[in-house]
Amino acid sequence: MSPQRLQVTGSKGNIYIIYSQALSLNGKSELANSYFDSALTFKTTELKSTFDKGITEMQTKYETVEKEKEIIKKNSEIKQRKAQAYLLYGGLAAFALIAGLSYRSFLQKKKANIIIQTEKDRSENLLLNILPYETAEELKRDGKTKARLYDNCTVMFTDFKDFTKVAELLTPDELVAEIDLCFRAFDNIISKYNIEKIKTIGDAYMCAAGLPRENENHAEDIVNAAIDIRNFMQQLSDKRKLVNQKSFGIRIGVHSGSLVAGVVGSKKFAYDVWGDTVNTASRMESSGESGKVNISEDTHKIIQDKFRFEARGMVKAKNKGEIEMYFVEPLGETIITSVGV
Repeated sequence: MSPQRLQVTGSKGNIYIIYSQALSLNGKSELANSYFDSALTFKTTELKSTFDKGITEMQTKYETVEKEKEIIKKNSEIKQRKAQAYLLYGGLAAFALIAGLSYRSFLQKKKANIIIQTEKDRSENLLLNILPYETAEELKRDGKTKARLYDNCTVMFTDFKDFTKVAELLTPDELVAEIDLCFRAFDNIISKYNIEKIKTIGDAYMCAAGLPRENENHAEDIVNAAIDIRNFMQQLSDKRKLVNQKSFGIRIGVHSGSLVAGVVGSKKFAYDVWGDTVNTASRMESSGESGKVNISEDTHKIIQDKFRFEARGMVKAKNKGEIEMYFVEPLGETIITSVGV
């Protein structure tokens, strides 16, 4: 059987082996050996190709697996970063929420504190409009105050002359407005001299120097304030006359001496003064003249080198007998002091 007529299938190396076997059986050893060598060559090539293909497939699978691992790793890292980002954003959102609530709470507390402080300041100012600072502090601290004796004080009383006649020409509103205008001016004047306003009684105005803080210039300060008040009322009267309006005249009385001051009672606290000095100062006012500052001998002794005086001699005072009195003026020319009428 001829090799060319064999019907074989398979790889080229396998075919050459079959040819080599057939030739060897037919006694064609040399040709059989030649086909066998060729078969070995082809088988080697085929094995190498198969091996290389296997290696390539393995390398491809390895690379695929590594890529899949890398993808899984990257996906894991992405998920981790996303989770971290979510945690971060969630933390930031929570922090922002807490910060916002805290800031809102801070603003509310600040607003509440401002309201509380405003009300406290308002209460303090109202209390200081009624009581001297030292007395107000004592009242807040102890819930009560003690009356105190002051040896060196000066008291001033003012009273409007012909008040009833002028009041009859004014409506109630006009009358109150006129008194308010005058008393506000008096308040401003005595504040310049650190004088303590005691009270008003109808159209009478009362103040004192030398309390609650002792002041060696108490008599001089009161007399200066009295002259300023007299000048203010004169200035106001001159303006009223220009428009044909009535105005009040004023009497002012001053006396120096000892007195007791403090707060009594438990309702509607009022700082007040008591003693003969107060009564005598009141008599100085009622025994004076309109447009004049009338002082006692006791006050005159304290300020005799600082003002001009008109001696009045012994003047009878209600319930006091005769008292030596003086009208007082500033040294030099009388100066009209403007207080914003």
